[in-house]
Amino acid sequence: MGNLIVNTRDQQFVLFEQLDVEKLLQSERFKDFTKDDLLMILNEAEKLAVNVIAPTLKEGDQVGAKFADGEVTAPECFREPFKKYCEGGWMNPMDSPDVGGQGIPNSVGFSIMELFGAANYAFCMYPGLTHGAAGLIHSFGTEEQKNKYMYKLYEGTWAGTMCLTEPGAGSDVGALKTTAKKMPDGKYLITGTKCFISSGDHNLTPNIVHPVLARIEGDPPGTKGISIFIVPKYRVNGDGSVGEGNDVSTGGIEHKMGIKGSATATLNFGENGNCIGELLGEEREGIKVMFQMMNEARLGTGMQGLDLGSAAYEHAVAYARERVQGTAIWEMKNPDAKPVTIINHPDIRRKLLWMKSHVEGMRSLCYFTAYIFDMVQTAKTEEEKAKYVGLTDLLTPIIKAYCSDKGVLICSMAMDVYGGYGYCSEYPVEQYLRDAKIAPIYEGTNGIQALDLVGRKLGQKKGANLMNMAGIIQANITKLKSHPELGKSTAILEEAANACLEMTMFFAQTGKAGDFLLPILNACKFLEIFGDVLMGHFLLDGGNVAYNKLQKIFEVKGADSPAKQKALLNDDNEAAFYSGRIASAKFFANDILTTVKARCEAIKMGDKSALEMTENAFTY
Repeated sequence: MGNLIVNTRDQQFVLFEQLDVEKLLQSERFKDFTKDDLLMILNEAEKLAVNVIAPTLKEGDQVGAKFADGEVTAPECFREPFKKYCEGGWMNPMDSPDVGGQGIPNSVGFSIMELFGAANYAFCMYPGLTHGAAGLIHSFGTEEQKNKYMYKLYEGTWAGTMCLTEPGAGSDVGALKTTAKKMPDGKYLITGTKCFISSGDHNLTPNIVHPVLARIEGDPPGTKGISIFIVPKYRVNGDGSVGEGNDVSTGGIEHKMGIKGSATATLNFGENGNCIGELLGEEREGIKVMFQMMNEARLGTGMQGLDLGSAAYEHAVAYARERVQGTAIWEMKNPDAKPVTIINHPDIRRKLLWMKSHVEGMRSLCYFTAYIFDMVQTAKTEEEKAKYVGLTDLLTPIIKAYCSDKGVLICSMAMDVYGGYGYCSEYPVEQYLRDAKIAPIYEGTNGIQALDLVGRKLGQKKGANLMNMAGIIQANITKLKSHPELGKSTAILEEAANACLEMTMFFAQTGKAGDFLLPILNACKFLEIFGDVLMGHFLLDGGNVAYNKLQKIFEVKGADSPAKQKALLNDDNEAAFYSGRIASAKFFANDILTTVKARCEAIKMGDKSALEMTENAFTY
């Protein structure tokens, strides 16, 4: 609250009032924590985010990563914050103490990620990729590999990356050309080029460990023939120290629209025929192994939309409450009317509430998904565990695509609130917009996420994952149907949820009838519809919690009339917070959910103009 990046009061609301993560503390896994412990950790994370990381935002963007004489340097202002980040144990707070983590719930870990990402997302990419690389070795590495690489990655002593993309392959991972030749000692000579590698080269650590996808000579084409290898920038000596170079060179870094402080590199492996890699996991299981990191990165990319959207919204609200311009519309005929702050203008109010409802809905959706990870870890039966794993499979592409898309729109609308000033670098919203735009593109474009949802995830486990999520939403609808404040909004959610579910059946029927192109053509539109329904569900769920809390405040404070309640909302921050959560739920239902059924009906019309017109018709 008041930190201009994240509303920590809303974070605590989602964690402890909506999701009730305190229940997790009764489990064996999290029994050593109390709510006060978690609040203290969140408070320390906020201090680091606001006081150490956030001050690097503008300078990191203006200076950017630099490439000269074959070497890459990160912005100098990142060096000390990176050191403090690692020393504070923020690299892996959600991981087990056995590997240097704190073992906190994932749901709390996601809220920490939001704070850091909102402070400076480009900075956070360095430790974020490092954690992902360490996690791969943690899950699939040998004990020797863990001792050699993993602990140093989790400590932040060394950094890590994720090397999938190649110049000629792009999103088609199976078309990669990087090769691995097995040597007599069981290691491999790696040859190839990877591009768009985030944190691919820099000077924040003395070594960088690259998980690299490559095809062992003689293995079959496509994704089934791909293996994954640990390839350090510098070889590691027997005593664990950094040794000689490993024939990994940087061809250059990209000059980008945003996240300029993050080095996006082209890496050449084995130009001199002397790049040595170690097989991670089993041969030809590279995609299976890498998917762990890819899914982690996709959730992180969805969080990027939340992070930057949150920061842009907080700045927009602060600006709207300070910027004086024009008189109130209801005073337009009064020549003596005084100018007001722009937050008093109806159009600004509507824009702010649109942003607010989306940020809060995305926060609940993302934290809920993290909470499911916690439920996987505390599940008492294999059946229960499988249910929660299935929900994460279903939600991952939605979070990645929906939240990253909406994050861009929130940042854009925040700029609108500023007017012309927002377009200038004097204020940070133009950078938030630039930094957010990459999120719908990398880690599998949002078009690919939509194809994954429609083509794979809806039918996974014969539709069981989808029906489990639908059951959660339906239970919420049943509970709130006759709600005195939210009943009408719940009826809108019910219509939208039914239309979305019917749409999945329609896709299944068209597919069986041989028309698979219609679902593919409308996959992105469907993903947005599904995301809107999820958001409506979580906002109304949170709105109900807020309503009950607000009624108790009214009762305690003796606000037993509309006039007294209105006066209290102006004086009591807690009451105002809860009323704002209710407003978000009602606004989203009315503004967004009312359009869901019409959008579904439009898809059912079966228009394929985009496919039926000739290529020539796109030009004129």
